Amino acid sequence: MEVAYYPGCTLKTHAKEFEKAAMEAYKAIGIELKELDKWYCCGTVYSLAKDNIMYKVASIRNILNAQKEGFDYLVVLCSMCYNTLKQAQEFIKDESNLARIKAFMDEEEYKGIEVLHGLELLKDKMEEIKKTVKKPLGKKYAAYYGCTLLRPKSIAIDSYEKPAIMENLIEALGGIAVEWPLKNECCGSYNIITNREAVVERVYHIIENARRNGAEAIVTSCPLCYFNLKECQKDVKKHYPGFEEMPLYYYTELMNEAFDGKFDKGENNKES
Repeated sequence: MEVAYYPGCTLKTHAKEFEKAAMEAYKAIGIELKELDKWYCCGTVYSLAKDNIMYKVASIRNILNAQKEGFDYLVVLCSMCYNTLKQAQEFIKDESNLARIKAFMDEEEYKGIEVLHGLELLKDKMEEIKKTVKKPLGKKYAAYYGCTLLRPKSIAIDSYEKPAIMENLIEALGGIAVEWPLKNECCGSYNIITNREAVVERVYHIIENARRNGAEAIVTSCPLCYFNLKECQKDVKKHYPGFEEMPLYYYTELMNEAFDGKFDKGENNKES
């Protein structure tokens, strides 16, 4: 099965391992991620101003490009890109908004494309995933959703308050998914630029909470969450001398590890 795939900027730069693992993992279960022939930066953060048409154009052009290539839906791996594109899709479901966009962009007729996160493709594939596993994970993992997969509620990929899709995937891969209360808490996001100390505190509490609930590693799909939780651990150690670092994984990396046992996450979790 071939599906339209939107990578976004970060998966071509700082999160290359996320994309590489995804291409291999999805192919192993019969899903070909076909990158759009033409795509643009989604804008990163969705504009909440309803009259701010300009800031929605890039996302909507990406959706239209998927339509032009003949696809019915567009798959996104990066949590933040998903959030931005999905909200843009919801915006143009309203006929009056669609009319304004069409007048502004002078594009072809919009027929409707469904934006999906990569995890949503796996919801009905758990049995197939189990059959593909060659090396069960065997460790305890904390699934970390962060903000953008579940907020706002209208675009959440799973239960808003108690998501389970990543936990189901971990279990299907032969791992143990721990239950913990901070799975949908914010990591600090872009405050890493202006208020690093606040993010360091967030990271400390998130990781220690995961550890207290039995986790040996954290799994995510957000490059920014991954960066904050991984890179800030060095600063956490300075403030909390007894702190022990915890490995971070993209969920696609775990899939590869369980499918063929070749993926070595040790390199990506070494101290920089």
